[in-house]
Amino acid sequence: MSTPAAPPISVRRWITDLVAVAVLLGVSVVGFWPSFAGPSYLVAALGGMALGIGIAAVSTWRKWGMLIVAGLTVLVYFVFGGALALPHTAMAGVIPTLDTLQQLAVGVITSWKRMLTTVAPVAAPDGHLLVPFLLMLVAAVLTASLALRLTRPAWALIPAGALLALVIAFGTPEPAVPLIQGTVFAIVSVAWLAIRQLASPQNAAVSAGQIDVTRARHMRTRRLLSGAAVLVLAGGAGIATSAFTTPSETRHVLRDVVIPPFDVRDYPSALQSFRGDVRDAGTKTLFTVSGLPAGARIRLASMDEFDGQVINVVDGGPGSSSTFSPIRSNMSPEAEGVPATLEFEIGDYDGVWVPNAGAVSEFSFDGDDADELRRNTYYSTGTGTAVTTTGIAEGDAYSVQTTIPAQYAEEQLVDAEFGTVRVPKHENVPEDLTALAAETVADAETPIEKVRALESFLSEDGFFSHGLEGEVISRAGHTSERISTLIGGAQMVGDDEQYAVTMTLLASELGIPARVVMGFYPDEDQQKDAVFTATGENVHAWVEVNFDGFGWVSFDPTPPEDQVPNDQNTKPRADPKPQVLQPPPPPQEPVDLPPTLPDDRESEDEKSDIGGIIAVILAIGGISLGVIALLASPFIIIGAWKASRRRSRRAAERTADRISGGWDELTDRAVDYGARLVPGATRGEEAVGVAESLSAPAITVLADRADAEVFGPNEPTPEDVEAFWKQVDEIVVGLGSEVGFWKRIKARLNMRSLLGGSHLSAGVQSLKDAANARVRREPGTIKNSTSDVSESETP
Repeated sequence: MSTPAAPPISVRRWITDLVAVAVLLGVSVVGFWPSFAGPSYLVAALGGMALGIGIAAVSTWRKWGMLIVAGLTVLVYFVFGGALALPHTAMAGVIPTLDTLQQLAVGVITSWKRMLTTVAPVAAPDGHLLVPFLLMLVAAVLTASLALRLTRPAWALIPAGALLALVIAFGTPEPAVPLIQGTVFAIVSVAWLAIRQLASPQNAAVSAGQIDVTRARHMRTRRLLSGAAVLVLAGGAGIATSAFTTPSETRHVLRDVVIPPFDVRDYPSALQSFRGDVRDAGTKTLFTVSGLPAGARIRLASMDEFDGQVINVVDGGPGSSSTFSPIRSNMSPEAEGVPATLEFEIGDYDGVWVPNAGAVSEFSFDGDDADELRRNTYYSTGTGTAVTTTGIAEGDAYSVQTTIPAQYAEEQLVDAEFGTVRVPKHENVPEDLTALAAETVADAETPIEKVRALESFLSEDGFFSHGLEGEVISRAGHTSERISTLIGGAQMVGDDEQYAVTMTLLASELGIPARVVMGFYPDEDQQKDAVFTATGENVHAWVEVNFDGFGWVSFDPTPPEDQVPNDQNTKPRADPKPQVLQPPPPPQEPVDLPPTLPDDRESEDEKSDIGGIIAVILAIGGISLGVIALLASPFIIIGAWKASRRRSRRAAERTADRISGGWDELTDRAVDYGARLVPGATRGEEAVGVAESLSAPAITVLADRADAEVFGPNEPTPEDVEAFWKQVDEIVVGLGSEVGFWKRIKARLNMRSLLGGSHLSAGVQSLKDAANARVRREPGTIKNSTSDVSESETP
């Protein structure tokens, strides 16, 4: 015997299901906006959604099986993936090439990791469009197929909800519009299910004439109003809950786990190696650079935090002058200046600080270690500093797409004010710097004059010496003691390391935003060379000061290298400053590099982090409870609604109504467990239907008892009511014991008894009960309980 064919899907249902699926999936599409910082992903995401819905619709229409649907999905992915997700690899942006097909095949596995290991906002040309395209394509096929093929569309909400969760997980700590997304998703889901429920065969039977049309319309309206009430209450609960569950901290997503936290303080200050580079590198080729514009400088690190021992790079977080993030494309979209492409080839240089110049837009590594370097390199757009956790060494090569900032003349900075960038507060600064800074700029009026005064004081009054063999003694380092010795002695002797740090500290005492930069730049006679060779002879340290509207401007406080102390020019500085008692300097020995200093801030950070960790745990716990309450609010409302209706039935004014309410409670629970009741049926007919579908034979006896109590000549006593309700509860418990745990949970949360189910039958039955109650009160009438019809008997 062949299985009867499923009834064809009506046009109305086609439209309803496809529109609902599109809206539910569209809610998730919005979640990608913060990850891409704009609408650049919409073509890929919406295109994947449209293709997925199209596959599901055609497959349902043609009644294709699962294997054909899966094969068609794979084919569509490769045919349209190039145009929508990888247009930069496709011919004319549409026709897939071999490179396109290769990236599509590999991207199914690697695009997820690449998306998570790139700090947002991610760039579309880097292949990140594969994630929204693939997610939307697969989710649309699954959601639309379930919606169109199944009589219970609630199953289609599973892939739609999973998509929303994945978009959140692959997103950023800053959500898009979560309240609007959740509200729209909930409203559309419940409204869609309600519409499908009204169009079900059971409800169609109601409209076919089993009860009059007016009453059917009334009951359908009541269902819609009940559903609207649930939505309003749930939405109100969600909005009210969001008022106190909105976290003060950002939410945690997958990329917080996949990308390990980067702490630039794990690496020693670049300036600590300055004297070693001068002494040991000498004429060695550290690296070469081609394409460097005239006047540009190569930067190793910009350092803006002094703790009394070293000045170092600091990652101060969003808004600071040094925020690090993994490298990506288009890192400096607002940079102004001269675009340049620099080609670096590493020689004897070995370190974690990556040489670069200007405002870098993109790093492109070559060689066997290219992928590892790309994944482990971080860049600070505020400082122009790049660091790789794996280090670069001889043989590495990379290119840099950058913008070299303009060089400003003195006249352009005359009216410029200092910038308002945040820089860290220095600690353990020598006390005598405050008075020295104020005295040095006493005659300066404008910001640029103050900076020039500090620069001239050091470069003109100081003397230059690296402290190498044959040179005047000059200790390495830039500790507070070394800086105090520099400015407090009869004459200032040092090199770039000491003078750059001194000027930065003097500027900070005056509230001037300044930092130390270490790097390389060619001598004047090498400015026009096609290739710049970085050696120990052209390593330098200088100072950058931030001016409003101009950015960071370079200054060189170091005296010329030929300005050395000797018998002719060694003389005390005019107007020496009062000496502060300092510890005796160490014995003068051949110059050695200072050892790498341990970061003693770690223990303090660990102590201060304990309270923060506890606060984060409490915040996460509170937020989690709030989210759980928000998610559970519809179920809480359903349970409270059912409990309230049960109480009203048991507390009815007439005892006969309490008996009738007990029967209604029993049929409601039976409907929740899956029983099908014919609208307008008598209690006896309802009992037979429930007994057959749920294996509850005792319910037929209870139906007879209900008829006897309701239609009997006397009102039931309170004891009769209690006994009846007790029997009702026993049968309901028996219904639950016959099924598993999850079906009991499903029955408790089932809304059929609230929105439809037995209400229509109960409404008809209540009319009969009322009529028969009137018959009981009128003398000369006899009740026929078997047919539920009142007949008049004349004496």
